[in-house]
This record gives sequence, structure tokens and C-alpha cells, in this order.
Amino acid sequence: MRMERFRKYALPVVLLAAVVYVCAYSFFALQKMQAASKTDESPVTVVVDAGHGGEDGGATSVSGAQESRINLEIALRLRDLLAFAGVPTAMIRETDTAVYTGDCRTISEKKVSDLKNRAAAVNATPNALLISIHQNFFPEGKYRGTQVFYARTDGSEALAKRIQDTVRETVDPNNHRQIKKSQAVYLMEHIQCTGVLVECGFLSNAQEDALLQSADYQKKLAAAVGGAAIQYLEGNPDEV
Repeated sequence: MRMERFRKYALPVVLLAAVVYVCAYSFFALQKMQAASKTDESPVTVVVDAGHGGEDGGATSVSGAQESRINLEIALRLRDLLAFAGVPTAMIRETDTAVYTGDCRTISEKKVSDLKNRAAAVNATPNALLISIHQNFFPEGKYRGTQVFYARTDGSEALAKRIQDTVRETVDPNNHRQIKKSQAVYLMEHIQCTGVLVECGFLSNAQEDALLQSADYQKKLAAAVGGAAIQYLEGNPDEV
């Protein structure tokens, strides 16, 4: 009789204990982040940039999806995750719009203004750290995988490596791509802070195109990028 009662209540008790543990862990992790922010006179603000937008849709996937929309969806998920962890965040754009200003008449003028405004917004943010979200494309459909590019500024290479490693460890174990220094990318060349550009995948690969439009996959990517950024900010680049 006692054994039957034990079996009856054992599973609920174990489940309750697991829930309490997870909640407690999340609470103390959040408290740690908030305490660090209070002791830091100028905490880092993660600027999340959703590439392209508005008239500039970026690349078009093999299924017809615009890169700008996918970038924004992933960027918003990343912002929400970082904010939940207590990390100050700022968005370059929160809707499907470009960020050009002034009397721009041609697409080229709008693009130039857009890029200058993005760089200016990052540089005007005190103690900023930039994560720019993009998608890749190649004429051949066989290529796939997230790849992180980094600016020449201090800390950028270390942040890129942490993100690349975390994506490999938690999202895509078959991804063997390596981080690279950004070349001829206006935003990466004109920021004054730590910054990376995350090419989340190849829209030219049908399988990855479908994944990148999946809410579940977007959440996994955002969690990997956000988790890596938090580890970097905490000064524990070797932890996952």
C-alpha cells in the first residue's frame, strides 16, 4: 500500500522539483544580469540591426520570400530574448521600412542614406554592441549554414567566434563554416564599437530557406545568438 502511494505521488513531486529548479535558475541568472547593470555606470546596449527593409528587400529566396522580412522576424526574436535576460537593447528598425532620410529620389540615394543612418545610430548609442542580421545567397543551391562576419573593432572577432561556435553546438552540428573578417560592408567598416554581421543561412538552399522561415528555427537561432552575446557580455566567452 505504501509502495503504491509512493508511485502515485513520485512523478508529480519530481516534476514539481524540476519546475522549481528551472524557475530558480532563471531567477538568479536574471538577478545576476540586473545587478551587473546597476553597478555598471554605462551598461552595454546591444543594437540589433535587421538588414535591408522597405524598398530594399535584399535577396529573394528560392520560394519567393524577401530577405528583409526574415531578417526582421529573427531580429525581433533576438531583441525579445535579450530584453528578457535584462540586457539593454535598441533596434535599428522594427517594421518593414528603410531608414533613409532627406530628399532621396533614387534607389541608390535611399540606399546610401539608409546605410549612413544605420552606422550613425549605432555610433550614437553609448557603449553599443552591434548584431546585424542578414541572409546569404549564392547562385548554386548546395551551399548552406550560418556564418558570422566581424568588424575590425575590439572584441568583434571574439564575439563572432562565440556566436559561430554556439550555433554549431546548439542548432546546426554539421555547420563547419568559420568566422571571417568583414570585407567592403559599409556598416561593419563605419562602426566604432564591437560588431558582427550574422548571415543566418542561404536563401538559395531550398531546405534552409524553409527552415529560416520557420518560427521554431528562428527561435533557435535567436537563442543561440542571444545566448552567445550574453556569455560574451558576462566575460565568459568559453561557456555555452
